[in-house]
Amino acid sequence: GIEVTEISVLKTELNTEPIHADALTLLQTANKILQWEFQTLPASKPSLPLRMLKYWVRLKEKYNCPIEQVVIFLKFTTSSKAYTNQLVDTNTSHRYRVIRMWEQDPEPFLANPALLPFATLAFSESPTRLLEQVAAAVDRIEEPLAFTNISACTQLLAGLRFDQRLITELFPEEVMQESVIYQKIIQKGHKLGLLEGKLEGRQEEGYSIVIRQLTRRFGSVDDQLQQGIQKLSIAQLEELSEALLDFETVKSVTVWLTEHHQ
Repeated sequence: GIEVTEISVLKTELNTEPIHADALTLLQTANKILQWEFQTLPASKPSLPLRMLKYWVRLKEKYNCPIEQVVIFLKFTTSSKAYTNQLVDTNTSHRYRVIRMWEQDPEPFLANPALLPFATLAFSESPTRLLEQVAAAVDRIEEPLAFTNISACTQLLAGLRFDQRLITELFPEEVMQESVIYQKIIQKGHKLGLLEGKLEGRQEEGYSIVIRQLTRRFGSVDDQLQQGIQKLSIAQLEELSEALLDFETVKSVTVWLTEHHQ
């Protein structure tokens, strides 16, 4: 057997942080849940097999019905992670389906307008020709709203495989801009930009306060020290601002920065 030299007592309360699946579908007739998970990159933290097991456990606890899990890799990769469809660990084994879009026949996707965006990522010996076929199929959609949204989705997924100039040649840019999907992305980017702007403003304000404090106490502050302080996060700037009250020389600031990995 294995000789145990050290034992640690762990907390009995297990963390149950929220996790979000990409898409869940309840198949009413079969009373089955179909989970779709889309991946552009093979790397994942936690690992994809472990994530799929987590999803399965949560869904099983909540709905207590059969669960079909499908992972769809959108972007071509040779990574072995894209060819893994199970978690195996000691006494635990969990399997799920894996679909690699670059191996799929494009015809079923070309035949269904709702699936046209995925057709851009399917197998083809002539990818450019495939994109032209998809563009032609999108152009045949008569319902305006469906045309706008499917065109936008197609351009987004095509961007994982094709050069933007080719996409622009085949799809009208104004159609993308009219799409609710595009507008949602723009709004999200705008909100993120505002948040980043606010954080940057707070950081600049914190930096200015610290520099003023240093100047009042020790006179001028050399460029190297200013650069070190400028790299600090908002929380670190606040911490330094308080610590300055106990510093007697500028050297104390240098030591503090070194201790905080700056």
